[in-house]
Amino acid sequence: MTGAMYAAIAGLRTHMQNLNVIGNNVANVNTYGYKASRSVFRTSIYTTLSGGSDGTNTVGGKNPSQIGYGSNLGSVDIDMSTGNYAVTGKATDMMIDGDGFFMVGDKTIADTFDGSANDMNAFTALNLTRVGNFEFKADGYLTNNDGQVVYGFLCTGIDAATGKAIFSDQLVPIRFPGVGAKAGDADGALELKWPTTAVAGDGADAGAVGRLHDAMKPVADDAPAGTEAEPYPKAKFSSITVDGKTGVISGICSDTSEQVVIGAVAIGLVTNPNGVTSIGNNYYKAGEGSGDLSVALFGGAGDDMNITYVNQSLAQGDANGGDDAEPVDGLRLRKGAKNASIISNGLEMSKTDLAQEISQMILTQRGYQANTRIITVTDSMLEELVNMKR
Repeated sequence: MTGAMYAAIAGLRTHMQNLNVIGNNVANVNTYGYKASRSVFRTSIYTTLSGGSDGTNTVGGKNPSQIGYGSNLGSVDIDMSTGNYAVTGKATDMMIDGDGFFMVGDKTIADTFDGSANDMNAFTALNLTRVGNFEFKADGYLTNNDGQVVYGFLCTGIDAATGKAIFSDQLVPIRFPGVGAKAGDADGALELKWPTTAVAGDGADAGAVGRLHDAMKPVADDAPAGTEAEPYPKAKFSSITVDGKTGVISGICSDTSEQVVIGAVAIGLVTNPNGVTSIGNNYYKAGEGSGDLSVALFGGAGDDMNITYVNQSLAQGDANGGDDAEPVDGLRLRKGAKNASIISNGLEMSKTDLAQEISQMILTQRGYQANTRIITVTDSMLEELVNMKR
């Protein structure tokens, strides 16, 4: 009889844990990008009363006799499939239609990439999220509401022959280009100052060679020795648009009155999307169970942007980031995002199915009640056994 009580206690504990999962799903019914979880029960240990037999020449076989001791919580699974679209009307709000995650983090993570195979591990320092509540803040960076910048590939100029945007292969925070006086123009006209790998001024950080950074103002000839170059101020933009197929962000530069490509949002892909680890605040990490984290562009747009390898210009063996840099195995831009696209002007809704969660809540409540009844009946039987002495 005590075995039945232990089994019922295990059932109470398991159903309580299941109710915690259901409660969390219900609490996040209106949380953008939330991925609902589900509990999977499994049986607990068994006591074998008698073993089974295949039979002999004289007797038939028999099945084993076993008594179980309740249930345990086997796993809590996440459903990472795409949720529904919620219109917000904000141009820089983005939703991923398909697999993958936005990659966000602080501005310094890009400085840890060196173009070597170690970048595969460095990528995991970035947070993954399905919530694209982004906007360009006062410093010109595409940022979420937590101040984490969005990573992708920047436009570094316009090809004079084709008129197409030129993209860098370095994974960096998305930000506006600079703006400054147009070279050789005495009328004070302005022009865009694109991100570059060139070093301007004696005071520039020598470690910046080959690394993409904001264009720097030239240091005046009469400036004191050791004067550091300063970046050009960020240009101002209006009418921001996001290409749904490629994730390319464009806008009208208010300083030069021209339509400009700013950059392209990158997408992070893991081998097992359901295996990512939630760290709260709508962020995930690519840890144990999720497989490798790789970088891609929406719609497989890397071919059109001439990006085949991530951080190739930082590859070892070419400190200046020239064309002779050797591609590093494992850092090839992944092509697996061809079926993923961006829907702008909106966010991904919660995956909580309220009707299903309420149904599961009722079943969990009844299961909990049934287990309490087992304890009550077992207690009553033990009471009768004790009273037999009277």
